[in-house]
Amino acid sequence: MDRTFRMLAFWTGIFAVMFYTGDMMEAAFLSLAQTAFFLTIGFLKLSERMYVYIFFSYLTVFMIGFTYYSSFILVPSFGGH
Repeated sequence: MDRTFRMLAFWTGIFAVMFYTGDMMEAAFLSLAQTAFFLTIGFLKLSERMYVYIFFSYLTVFMIGFTYYSSFILVPSFGGH
């Protein structure tokens, strides 16, 4: 399970680089923070149960944040010019 978190760190790192090259600094820093989090957790040698608890907690925080953003911050666009 620790290798799964290191794999997540790799992919969030790739996203951070792509966001940075696309001049999307906020998303790049957010992805970089997730990369550091996943890399740190990946080298802690925790139990399988603890890794699952951490991942479910991460998913819960992500869904709360995404729901808040999409409900209250995001301005919808209807494909106009």
